[in-house]
Amino acid sequence: MRHLYLAATGQNRGKTTTSLGLMDLFLGEGLRTGFMKPVGQRTIVDPDGVPADEDAVLMKAVYALREPMAAMSPVHIPRGFTKAYIAGEVVEDLGARIVDAHATFGDRDLLLIEGTGHAGVGAVIGLSNAVVARLLGAPAVIVSEGGVGRPIDEIVLNASHFAAHGVAVAGAIVNKVNVDAQPGIGSILERGLAKHGIPLLGVIPYRPILSNPSLAMILEGTGAELLNAGPDLDLVIGGISVAAMEPHHVLQHVTGRRIVIVAGDREDVIVALSRAHRAEIRRPAVMRGEAEPATVGFVLSGYRPRPAVVDEIRRADLFACFLDEDTYMVASDVHDLLVKTHASDRGKIEMIKAIVAASLDADRMLAAAAEVA
Repeated sequence: MRHLYLAATGQNRGKTTTSLGLMDLFLGEGLRTGFMKPVGQRTIVDPDGVPADEDAVLMKAVYALREPMAAMSPVHIPRGFTKAYIAGEVVEDLGARIVDAHATFGDRDLLLIEGTGHAGVGAVIGLSNAVVARLLGAPAVIVSEGGVGRPIDEIVLNASHFAAHGVAVAGAIVNKVNVDAQPGIGSILERGLAKHGIPLLGVIPYRPILSNPSLAMILEGTGAELLNAGPDLDLVIGGISVAAMEPHHVLQHVTGRRIVIVAGDREDVIVALSRAHRAEIRRPAVMRGEAEPATVGFVLSGYRPRPAVVDEIRRADLFACFLDEDTYMVASDVHDLLVKTHASDRGKIEMIKAIVAASLDADRMLAAAAEVA
């Protein structure tokens, strides 16, 4: 069985995005491919009521993987686990649990293993990415994000930690690259990494929509009070606007499926955008899905809107939620949301598959995967 350990240079570099795309790529090659997240930091409960890492739950749902969740997510770290481990209250051999889970995948052609954060994450419980990759005999592929100096610096630093633990680094992937603004960036990154003996396996272009949250994620992530759901809570927003100007100026600047953050007492702005949306969705192009609405909803801050204003929002069938914080804090909360892909994000997942398929070569990725007995 071939193994590939997907690591990263830090949080939110695009490991899960890459995993989703690679799984589709490998399955498309006719390979019986399994997925494992040996150590997870974000524990949720799967549809069967089993606690597991959220990325394992996502992959199982998207690809209908057959292995039990205990094999796909053998060690996950809920709140308080790290302190309990340091205090000596966790006596189980967690490495043995991972090895036992790994044995479940024996009849697969390839096992895609997703790490957690950078090479050293997990060291606090004796299971850093480097330690786990060595334990499973898997070569590492390191995912970083766009730029030139920073991704090369980060990749080289992480590669040295893997090397110190006897783990081969099969290559690197640089994600979220603005290829239009940086012609030839792939060749520059390839030459820069080659100086350190690290092959560049691919460059994945930046697409803003892949970093934007859905309306449901904004609601959940901020803990806001829902005032109106609108037509689709799973809709991924096109961007965020803070409305701190006169209504006619706001109308000029809000375009492309925007969520608008505005104080709840700015009734002039809320009503103007709601009525503009009602007029807009009657246009034939928008009705046929050929054009995007300018606004998809509001995050209202500070002052609870009057019922008459909420009625205007409902008549427009726009999303709206309320947070009893000032506009700056609300904008910060929304901006800082940890954006994760969910199984319900079907359009986003299909886009991920297409982008990864166009950016990474299946043969090169398979060549990077090592045969492990």
